[in-house]
Amino acid sequence: MAVRNGVLVANAPLRWTPRLTALATAAGVLLAADGGANHLARIGLRPAAVIGDLDSISGATRAWLTEAVMIERPDQDRTDLDKALEHAFDDLGLEEVTVLAATGGRVDHDLGNLGLLARLALGTRLSFEAEDSSLIAVGGELDLSAVIGETWSFWTYDPFVRVTIEGVRWPLLNAAIEAGGRPSISNEATAEKIHISASGGSVIAFREFLTQDR
Repeated sequence: MAVRNGVLVANAPLRWTPRLTALATAAGVLLAADGGANHLARIGLRPAAVIGDLDSISGATRAWLTEAVMIERPDQDRTDLDKALEHAFDDLGLEEVTVLAATGGRVDHDLGNLGLLARLALGTRLSFEAEDSSLIAVGGELDLSAVIGETWSFWTYDPFVRVTIEGVRWPLLNAAIEAGGRPSISNEATAEKIHISASGGSVIAFREFLTQDR
């Protein structure tokens, strides 16, 4: 049976919590975007491939993994995460990819990665996971599981996108919630399902868990 899911480790700062370690360990296919391989080396996990311009992976990690898993893509007009996701979805044909260490580092890198998430807008097929939160981008309609009382935030990068959200303390109806305008920040789940509808583009959905395994 073909592997359908993968975990991709990027290069933002990463603390290996039990939840994130379990995600990486259980991955159908484990990948790294350039320096993300250094994170995996710290816990002794070997990715099937390291993709990017390969300027952030340490010499020690590269020697440990060997050149056989290096996929060099030197295109400087795209981020290493963009290149690695292309490899995961297009070259490997994965259906779902969970990305670790996509945010929490340099602001410009975070902005680029969140923009990439919004552009791809793959819903639950592509998520950015941190130790206490999760990010996805929704285009169209989607129902998401939630825990009552959780903090959720929503925003778009396009002022022409219109968003409807149900199941939260401050619902939205065909609203413009551009990041530079009036995003929905620190909303609260009031139901176990949150319904999201975005027309004209995609909306980012940020979920902060009530409890975490740290």
